[in-house]
Amino acid sequence: MKYVDETYSIGDFKLVYNNKAADIYVSSEDFKGVIRAVKTLREDINKVSRILPKLRTSEQLSENTVIIGTIGNSPIIDRLIAEGKLDAADVKEKWEAFVIQTVDNPMTDVDKALVIAGSNKRGTIFGVYDLSEQIGISPWHWWADIPARHRDDLIVRQGIYKQGEPSVKYRGIFFNDEGPSLMAWVRANYRDFTHEFYEHVFELILRLKGNYLWPAMWDNAFNEDDELNPLLADEYGIVMGTSHHEPMIRAHGEWKKHRKGPWDYSVNEEYLYRFWEHGIERNKNFESIVTLGMRGDGDEEMGGQLTFKKKIELLQKIVQDQRKIIREKMNSDVTKVPQLWALYKEVQDYYENGMRVPEDITLLWSDDNHGNLRRVPTEEERGRSGGAGIYYHLDYVGGPRSYKWINTVPLQKIWEQMHKAYEYGADRIWILNVGDLKPMEFQTEYFFRMAWNMDEFNKDNTWKYSVRWAEREFGKEYAEDISYIINRYSKLNGRLKPELLNAVELYSQTNYKEADSVIADFNEITVKAENIYEKLPDNLKDAFFQVAFYPAKASAQVTELYLTAEKNKLYAAQGRASTNELADMAEKIFEADAELTFDYNKRMAFGRWNHMMDQTHIGYTYWNYPPENIMPEVTRLKLESGAEMGVAIEGSAEAWPISSKRCILPKFDGFNRESRYIDIFNRKKDIFAFSIDADEKWIKLSSTKGTIELEKRIWIDIDWDNAPKGEDVQGSIRVSSSSGQTVAINLSLFNPVEIDRTTLEGFIESNGYISIEAEHYTKKVDTNNAGWEKIPDYGRTLSSMTVFPVKVPSTTPPENSPCLEYKVYIVNPGELEVTTLIAPTIDFIPGQGLRLGISFDDQPIKIADFSNCDWDESVIYNIRKAKTAHNVEGYGYHTLKIWMVDPIVVLQKILINMGGLKPSYLGAPESYYGGKKETGKKYGKPEELKLMAKEKALMIVRPTLRLNDVLPEKPLTAQIEVSNRDIFSHKFALTISLFDERGNIIDSVSNMGIIARKDRQMYNYCFKEVENSKRYKLKTSIIYEKNLSEYEFELEQPDQSIV
Repeated sequence: MKYVDETYSIGDFKLVYNNKAADIYVSSEDFKGVIRAVKTLREDINKVSRILPKLRTSEQLSENTVIIGTIGNSPIIDRLIAEGKLDAADVKEKWEAFVIQTVDNPMTDVDKALVIAGSNKRGTIFGVYDLSEQIGISPWHWWADIPARHRDDLIVRQGIYKQGEPSVKYRGIFFNDEGPSLMAWVRANYRDFTHEFYEHVFELILRLKGNYLWPAMWDNAFNEDDELNPLLADEYGIVMGTSHHEPMIRAHGEWKKHRKGPWDYSVNEEYLYRFWEHGIERNKNFESIVTLGMRGDGDEEMGGQLTFKKKIELLQKIVQDQRKIIREKMNSDVTKVPQLWALYKEVQDYYENGMRVPEDITLLWSDDNHGNLRRVPTEEERGRSGGAGIYYHLDYVGGPRSYKWINTVPLQKIWEQMHKAYEYGADRIWILNVGDLKPMEFQTEYFFRMAWNMDEFNKDNTWKYSVRWAEREFGKEYAEDISYIINRYSKLNGRLKPELLNAVELYSQTNYKEADSVIADFNEITVKAENIYEKLPDNLKDAFFQVAFYPAKASAQVTELYLTAEKNKLYAAQGRASTNELADMAEKIFEADAELTFDYNKRMAFGRWNHMMDQTHIGYTYWNYPPENIMPEVTRLKLESGAEMGVAIEGSAEAWPISSKRCILPKFDGFNRESRYIDIFNRKKDIFAFSIDADEKWIKLSSTKGTIELEKRIWIDIDWDNAPKGEDVQGSIRVSSSSGQTVAINLSLFNPVEIDRTTLEGFIESNGYISIEAEHYTKKVDTNNAGWEKIPDYGRTLSSMTVFPVKVPSTTPPENSPCLEYKVYIVNPGELEVTTLIAPTIDFIPGQGLRLGISFDDQPIKIADFSNCDWDESVIYNIRKAKTAHNVEGYGYHTLKIWMVDPIVVLQKILINMGGLKPSYLGAPESYYGGKKETGKKYGKPEELKLMAKEKALMIVRPTLRLNDVLPEKPLTAQIEVSNRDIFSHKFALTISLFDERGNIIDSVSNMGIIARKDRQMYNYCFKEVENSKRYKLKTSIIYEKNLSEYEFELEQPDQSIV
């Protein structure tokens, strides 16, 4: 709810008005963390209004005052409640609740007050930071360089604004897998993971209304690296924990430093007991959640020679001893100490086979490391006093492939999984593995916001949330486009993680234009991102680059790199002269990826986040990431002199006239009306002429003659107004060349008499298959207590359908089974196969499976069981598939029915194969259905591919012109990247000259140095600004090894406006 505005009405509170800020009062008796947050609020108000409020800690208050305090720790707050002036109902004695209220005449000499009161320390802090966000301070202002939006006046609307208890009690993040990126960044800016770093983490968590942290642990020990770490965490109000394999508040880094003997309680009980005792004794006065249990040494399964049964017995003894330590060292009533048992990986097997812990211990369930829940509490488990929680991943190191670069988990998936977890009672702890945190800002906040108030989130408002988020950070003008970019790149990465692009049979180069359409999807968001970046004010560019531009463009480039390398292999097999151009293109894209990484690390924010994108992400060969990015293998052909025509067609990897197979295009049909293509290409060096003739006038060609240097794509369409009727109308095309080759191409079309686009109901078969997106059902039949509903934009292609409410019991259809009906028109009746594609969900509800019912018309229902799908395959492809065989008699209309068996199934796509379905990653594009508006798109390279200009320079310069806030007398900053593409280092001299738009030189500077082989360096040069000059000319000259390269760039004046 918005309660801060810029216009005053009678009764409102003037936080800042007419160049005057209200005083802020906080009692000196309140918590240190509250006083710290109040001081931060004061600074926030100054950032927005450029007016610094006075901070008071005595009760000598001005007539217009902000009063902040914790119930029970602030005498003024307690008095206002006692006098009935402050409404603390539903706040007092609650967990982390707060009220923000305007109060008239709260006390003598105060005419109007804005009161922020919390039920406890964090409740007050959340109220303070809620106001900060309302006035225009992003929670990410420090972490993502989001500037404060200037406002002259800040007015709090008259009223009472309350936040009750959060949906999830403990809400936190886990810094994990922090090398190389975060670790290198921290060590370049701080002594190590010390309090100077963690203070920014604590503040971020609180601004996001979180309260819990698992600190970085790869090579660090939070409590030993800096003694101020735990002290300040407690002061700020952060509940500290340790990860799932670090029991008793002792980091694995501490064990590596102090180990004596093996990490094995069966043989080293005495030392481990004392080791754990120290952790509890040391942190007993700090707010913590104690991790119990024990795994192997360093996030591994428990080793040793013990049997499974003996491991359970040992683990039960370990928990008993750990509880004894807590009782003796921390609290004699051990049930008052928050504790968790992480049922991660093999530990869940111990639980499922009978191991139990006392009921006050929280059972922390986990996903499968890839965003799919493994388990939720049963009805009996929901009665445990310790409750349950979820450990969820945006980052993971392990099989089938590590993923720790950029986001690959769409928001819709996070909502769908965590909503189900919450509905099943996992509401005590939510902990999110965020890896390095950057660039997961958007997804991290979404997780926190859901955990704070799940009632505000549903399957239909993910998009609205995204737009509001983008508007808060970047303003209204581009909010929808930025929201689209972030959601879209996440969805596209959710199809196949960038790290896995070389682990599967990639998007098809020949069938359904799949590879070209994927590149087009990525290019769409890249173009949007580039356009927005150019138009944004200079002070928003860095933030936009971090949260949207970089992840979108980087994802696009890596995908295009692999697809270009794949196409290079295909073209080599076909003998195309353009094979070499594609090899060059792939290498340029590989280079562009390195340039983009450099821009994030060195150019963006003047290098503030250097190292944060050090993570390698190209060239995986097994589960772990490569030591450096590795260029995909490409092929080059040695071309002969002369000219020789080749022809390739859509739907085939063959090339003619060399191939002995018939050259047949995929069938055209009068419903989809899709364009088809043929590629005419050169096999040799010299140009040749070509001509194309069609034997029927209703065959339309995008070109009928021309010359070929490398290749040209010809689009074929049908004049459906004049095409003959029939189910198998034949036609042909003949391609001839001046080099003497001729290729005959056969085509056919399906244009039936008895039905057409205007009369069709439902989906129609074409080319021997029907492809259906789940959301395009013909009819939905609900039961009294459940029904199928759409989760918009969830899935690899369009949206998903699943059953709500999520806690309905499994059933045997058709009894109490909601049903989706799809009307289909079958041309080839008889034996057919239905492939049902669902989200890669795991059967996480005990006693339930992962099944759907499939039937046609009134035939018996067949059960599709997805629980037998290979797990590796499901998380690689982000889908589960099941096939059922059916016999459907009769040409024409039939009804496909999808029945609920288990409610957790999330249906995404259905493929009906009559024998014509071809291999593809995503499955065939959706078939035509009655009323469908979209027709086939033309994808692929430009009409004609020619030889690219080869970049011969070994020393390259890439400039940008930005504004700096360090030197007001020289605010213009020319950022000059010098790139050495040679295999040797070079000494160089660089001269930079800046001219205004009238050609007058502003200044000239020179620099010299040595640049290593295959290295890049960034140089920043500051210049004075020229009044009324909207454009500048930047001239650079670089001398190396007696070579001179000169560049000239036209650069825009950076936009200084502040949104």
